[in-house]
Amino acid sequence: MKIKLTVNGVKRELDVKPNELLLNVLRDKLYLTGAKYGCGIGECGACTVLLDGEPVLSCLTLAVEADGHEITTVEGLARDGKLDKVQEAFLEEGAVQCGFCTPGFIMTTEALLKENPRPSESEIREYIKGNLCRCTGYVNIVKAIKRASERP
Repeated sequence: MKIKLTVNGVKRELDVKPNELLLNVLRDKLYLTGAKYGCGIGECGACTVLLDGEPVLSCLTLAVEADGHEITTVEGLARDGKLDKVQEAFLEEGAVQCGFCTPGFIMTTEALLKENPRPSESEIREYIKGNLCRCTGYVNIVKAIKRASERP
């Protein structure tokens, strides 16, 4: 099947199989490896990308479902070689350790801050509950999200 979509601002036309996952198309055909294959069953959030600005689990989303839509991956956030405020905050707060879950957390945070620009700590924790991290204990992740929310 042929699909048309916009990925990180670039219009794309791709041939995909009817059962091909968006995650695999992003990673294997477009070489955008930020979204990670973690659990494959929608439990960890490592594969989170934005579909028309809404967070989706790309391991559960068929590529054909993205036909005609806009996808944003973690690679599409930086502008002119400068990280966006969420990426900067994650680095400044040491919210990355192994980094495997980081792109999913960042994309979830982008959606959260679009929906709720000034979330409380409890709102942050509730929103990110679908993203799992085995390294950080979440403290610095929450601090990073709070820091990003305080920036214009």
